[in-house]
Amino acid sequence: MAKTARNMGLALAAGAMVLAGGVSAEAKPRLTGEQQLAKLLEGRVAGEPVDCIYNPAVSSARVINKTAIVYDTGSTLYVQRPKTGAETLDDDDILVTRLTGSQLCSVDTVQLRDRVGGFWRGFVGLDKFVPYKKVKVAAAQ
Repeated sequence: MAKTARNMGLALAAGAMVLAGGVSAEAKPRLTGEQQLAKLLEGRVAGEPVDCIYNPAVSSARVINKTAIVYDTGSTLYVQRPKTGAETLDDDDILVTRLTGSQLCSVDTVQLRDRVGGFWRGFVGLDKFVPYKKVKVAAAQ
């Protein structure tokens, strides 16, 4: 009886492995960081880079792997391509920012923490923030 149960277990495990292999073979290829950023910015136009953004207006920050941090203020997305450390950006990291005032500026740094263990992974040195606003479409007359 134990031998039969073991054989059934092995058969089920082998079947699961075959199914898992079939699913992963059909999965979409993962977009590069640049492709993710381009998709996020579709329908938006870049403005003049700014040195600082008003941090209380930021509703969320999204890390684009090895590329950028995107700060969302509602009507504007601010793209931050760090001067140093961009290659260490991981979309699974937690951003730790220490401000002395209410603005996040190009002279600041942001620490990167591992989401699971909370350990320090490095930091990025910020650069100017490029604002992207939605393109206004003229109404048809």
